This record gives sequence, structure tokens and C-alpha cells, in this order.
Amino acid sequence: MSLNLQYEDIGKEFVQQYYAIFDDPANRENVINFYNATDSFMTFEGNQIQGAPKILEKVQSLSFQKIARVITTVDSQPTFDGGVLIIVLGRLKCDDDPPHAFSQIFLLKPNGGSLFVAHDIFRLNIHNSA
Repeated sequence: MSLNLQYEDIGKEFVQQYYAIFDDPANRENVINFYNATDSFMTFEGNQIQGAPKILEKVQSLSFQKIARVITTVDSQPTFDGGVLIIVLGRLKCDDDPPHAFSQIFLLKPNGGSLFVAHDIFRLNIHNSA
């Protein structure tokens, strides 16, 4: 395969769609449609999960309802198999918690005529000083 020359547009559009669905409690379960049943991996705050059903379980186990998110940057790179690597930096506020910086990395892989999230790593950027 070759490089996907639309990688920047794909990255920005994906991030906008993903967070619009994830941040809406009534629609959150539909993020599962971005993942593959067996070939998707998520690391959420150090917790590793494989496969869309397990990822959905994790998403549904999150206790917050309201999310206010500000995206600072979306950087994307093409991969040699036609996929797109995306890193998102921003701030989010869940329910009544204080806002926190976060980073999230997505690797979109081709699957026929579409892309799916093969890898998703999410981390709050909290630095505890001891």
C-alpha cells in the first residue's frame, strides 16, 4: 500500500467525530463502531484492553456523565499501509472534577474502504510530586 495523502484531514475529522460521540452520554456506546471486534487495542490510564466488546465494557463502566473538552492540538502522520497516526492534546472536565490535561493517541488502520481504530492510548496528564 501507499501513504494516505489525506492524513491531516482524516485525523481532524476523526477526532471531531469520535469526541462528539464519546462526549454525549446518550450516544457514548456508539464509539464501539470505530473499533474492530478482535483487532483493536485500547490502553486507558494504563489498563490494557483488546477487542471492541471489551472496549465497550470499559467505556460503559466510566462513571462520569458530563464532559467538557477543549482540544489544543491534533497532529497526524500517514503510515505506510494507508493508515493514520493521530495524537490529541487537550483539557477535559468530567462532571464536577477540576479540568485536567490529557493526551490520546489513535492509530487508524485500513479495513476495506474504511479505517478502524487499531490502537488507542488515553492518559490524563497528571503529575504527582512526592
